[in-house]
Amino acid sequence: MSTSLLRSTPSPLTNSGRMNLIGSNTHLGILSVSFYHRPSQSCNFKLCFPTSGSCSRLGTRCCVVSATSSKLYENKGVNSSIESQRYTDLKDNMPSSVNILEEQLRDLFNKVHAMIRIGKENEARDLLLANFEAVKEQIDAGHKGIEEAAVLDVTALGYMALGDIRTVKPLLDVLSEVVDDLKDEEPLLDSILTHMGNMYEKLENFEMSICVYGRAVKVVERLYGNTSSFIVTPLLGMAKVLGSTGKAKKAIETYHRVVKILESSRGEECEELVVPLFGMGNLLLKERRVTDAENAFNRILTTYMKLYGENDGRVGLSMSYLARVKCAKGDVNEAIDLYKEALRRLKVSDYIAIDDHIMEKMRVDLAELLHAVGRGEEGRMLLEECLLITEKFKGEGHPSSVSHLVNLATSYSQSKLFAEAERLLRMSLQIMFKNVSPDDQTITFPMLHLAVTLYNLNCNEEAEKHALEVLRIRERAFGENSLPVGEALDCLVSIQTQLGKDDGELLELLKKVLKIQEKAFGTDSEEVMETLKKVVYYLEKMGRKHEGLPLERRLSKLRTKYKQMVQY
Repeated sequence: MSTSLLRSTPSPLTNSGRMNLIGSNTHLGILSVSFYHRPSQSCNFKLCFPTSGSCSRLGTRCCVVSATSSKLYENKGVNSSIESQRYTDLKDNMPSSVNILEEQLRDLFNKVHAMIRIGKENEARDLLLANFEAVKEQIDAGHKGIEEAAVLDVTALGYMALGDIRTVKPLLDVLSEVVDDLKDEEPLLDSILTHMGNMYEKLENFEMSICVYGRAVKVVERLYGNTSSFIVTPLLGMAKVLGSTGKAKKAIETYHRVVKILESSRGEECEELVVPLFGMGNLLLKERRVTDAENAFNRILTTYMKLYGENDGRVGLSMSYLARVKCAKGDVNEAIDLYKEALRRLKVSDYIAIDDHIMEKMRVDLAELLHAVGRGEEGRMLLEECLLITEKFKGEGHPSSVSHLVNLATSYSQSKLFAEAERLLRMSLQIMFKNVSPDDQTITFPMLHLAVTLYNLNCNEEAEKHALEVLRIRERAFGENSLPVGEALDCLVSIQTQLGKDDGELLELLKKVLKIQEKAFGTDSEEVMETLKKVVYYLEKMGRKHEGLPLERRLSKLRTKYKQMVQY
């Protein structure tokens, strides 16, 4: 019934898959979308804009959209050179109508975002709806060209900015029908396809995302060649989706291709390399190719140090990424030193707000490492800092403080200070009960921790009560054969053993735990080995040793396997 430190937020290691829609976890400067386009025939599509509270129609078509969404950490230098070069190279060859609509759609998107920023979401919705209705009239009249596709694309991006996913899906369906009938030679198509790939990825329609990214890549390859820097944006999008869907090998190959293209066009120390190196490094680490991952993150660190100096916040972030690699290599003390230095530089540079979830995660990761090497008091100080910062910026009793209370309780439990752990866990439960339904599954996490703590305090009756409640809620929320249910059952068995419950009933519960673990972790996992020990113990205790012989042989093989792994 061991516990580990919790993260209040998931690890933010995602890329958006565009050269200028870089994943927020890289903290590079984000969410600026652009159409790159070629000369097109003149057009007469009309966009709607708010004028004195109403919509007015302004002519022109064929566009560049450049819009800014909510930014985390801005780095204006990244990608701007690629974007501006491509636009400048083509702009002189464009008809004036292209440049006009370019400005109109940029203005439309910026107006939508401005409305969202000041809380006028309904006005933004009305503006997007007016433009959708206008383009729908064109489509219903039989006009299904690149101009209609471009406006649909911008409208869908606007709804994405509003977080209105339900509206985006049918918009993409219409857009997909229009795009399917367009020839690859159409201007703007590669950019529209790239935007679509990103939106499909956000909708978790990964198959369609890869499909449209793939078409965008082919379009750019035919126009500019397969080593052009213009191909970077759709390749990054494709690599991210491939990595998200378990196709790590293909994703790594794609990131590597991007790196080679950028090295050739921008040089081996250009800042644009950070994005593909970051994505590739994370995947290499996940694939346990630790040395290759270390090389990738070292390049990021070196690049930022040369560009911004040793005390820049980006250097601190790079150190935190490298710390993860050191931890994977087993160099725990080096990882601790890197995390400490990363936090110091981030504080000095004021690059990230002290209450940002990235800083929070770094503190928790460092605290967990410190506990692992027996420096629990140091780790506990970091966890207390997390709690104090949350209470300062969000107020005492805020739901965000629950994970920090549970982490502190875990720390005190590891130091055998169970009474203090109990106090903190009861505080966390009180906060949860004030903010969510009594049957909400999120309550079960601090509740199960409390059950474990009460078990260690020999308050087994109350511990059993909480464990049974956790089991009831989780069975309803996750299903009887789910892993969270297996965790609750395992805890319950330990408690009921102390209460002297019937061995036969406990054995049946353990068999259920074993079945759940085999499905979740595999038949040769460490979790399965630990549960097998308990099953064999109860079979022997009940005089059914003959039933346990096959399990003993299986257990012996697993012990040998993990003993050899430890020696290695």
